[in-house]
Amino acid sequence: MNSESDYIKTVFGLKLKQLRQKKNWSLQDLAVKTGLSKSYLNEIENGKKYPKHDKIIQLSESLECTFDDLVSTKLDKSLAPFNEILQSDFFKEIPLELFGISKNNLISIISDAPKKVTAFINALIEISQNYNLGKERFYFAVLRSFQELYDNYFPEIEDKTVEFAQENDLDISKDLRASVLENILTEKFHYSIRSEDFEQFGALGNLRSLFIPEKKLLLLNQKLEKDQRTFILAKEIGFNVLELKIRPNTYSWLDFGSFEEILNNFYASYFAGALLISKKRVIDRTSDFFLQHEWNPGSFEKLIRDFTDSPETFYYRLTNVLSSELGIKDLFYLCLVKKKDSDKIQILKELHLNHQQAPHANATNEHYCRRWIAVKNLHLLKDNEMLTDAQISHYKDQGVSYLVISTSQKNPFSDGSNRSYCLGILLNSQTIKKISFIKSPSLKTVNVGVTCESCSIADCEVRKAPPIRLEKEHFNRNMKNAIERIRKTVE
Repeated sequence: MNSESDYIKTVFGLKLKQLRQKKNWSLQDLAVKTGLSKSYLNEIENGKKYPKHDKIIQLSESLECTFDDLVSTKLDKSLAPFNEILQSDFFKEIPLELFGISKNNLISIISDAPKKVTAFINALIEISQNYNLGKERFYFAVLRSFQELYDNYFPEIEDKTVEFAQENDLDISKDLRASVLENILTEKFHYSIRSEDFEQFGALGNLRSLFIPEKKLLLLNQKLEKDQRTFILAKEIGFNVLELKIRPNTYSWLDFGSFEEILNNFYASYFAGALLISKKRVIDRTSDFFLQHEWNPGSFEKLIRDFTDSPETFYYRLTNVLSSELGIKDLFYLCLVKKKDSDKIQILKELHLNHQQAPHANATNEHYCRRWIAVKNLHLLKDNEMLTDAQISHYKDQGVSYLVISTSQKNPFSDGSNRSYCLGILLNSQTIKKISFIKSPSLKTVNVGVTCESCSIADCEVRKAPPIRLEKEHFNRNMKNAIERIRKTVE
């Protein structure tokens, strides 16, 4: 809860509601018996108001309980499971308002069946523990759900970006130089900025920047490439323009104190992407690209380079505009990584718009399908090159197909790993009309799965593990069929 006062009001409201319901009284019944208004009693039960001394006496007399019983914060046995939730960080940490849920509505739901709801919450906690879903991963899952709810498009930030660019005479294009952004940070926001050799302090190469708020000092790793430096500066401007006070001070992410830090970090990153890649221009150019009749990897790489030297920034920017501006609603974005001298593939980032698309990250150490174009690119990638390709991925077990475009590159921050960024667009009647090169002869259709452990492709030449989950499903199905035959025989 937000404060001790909130906790006391909530507990009082719960006890009042419980006592009223035990007598099978409606709010109107209680209003008649106490002389208090129905709306006032409703606000008390929802934890919005706490009654004065004289009104508590009226309530206790009508409900035939003592004054002390009513004001005590001790909950009886039936509400005891709710106490743990009330005193936890549940309401403080989970941003219910982002999803249009009020705290009072949730309290009302829980109070109607506290044991059952608490048991459900405990079951979710147990599932998260079994699947190694720690607090950090849980928060990022909440953030993804929030992004997906709004199609990862936030017009108020887009407007703020345009307004900021106009105020500072900025041309949103690839030529928006880091030096221009540095001048804005130093002159307008009074920053000090300097490059630093982080390795001399024992920091690993993936520490790209450190912000020291008390000095307004931004330290940038001297090994940053141009596009990385530019993005960090644009993101720093985003924190200031959007007035995001609660924020992480390192990039890449090392630690976090609250969900608000994660959310604000996302907002600032969104601002940076919108500042570096103009919405109007990327819509126009991508629309023209989709009208081409032949799939050409070189043309897509040129499209990326026209906006940025960072494929990751470009791919992610497409997730902001394809759904909202081009009406391509069903899509996914993945960032995959393969570390040096390792065959293991990890999904670092994912986003699924409109519904949970077929390829998604899992925490069970299963093997992602080697037929994915993004995974194939990771294995084919040579040093210091960019590799782009596309395919139509047909998920045989789900019966759906996606156009998947992927670009792979050596991790620019050089930890010896390779990264693949991919965008998947569900093929349906609408998207087929919007993308002319869907029928291009150079675009192959490939049967794919999600993980080897759940895939039914029998003759897969790159399978890394047997389909144990699928075999378990087949075993259970066969057992059920056998049981049904036995039943029919007995009857």
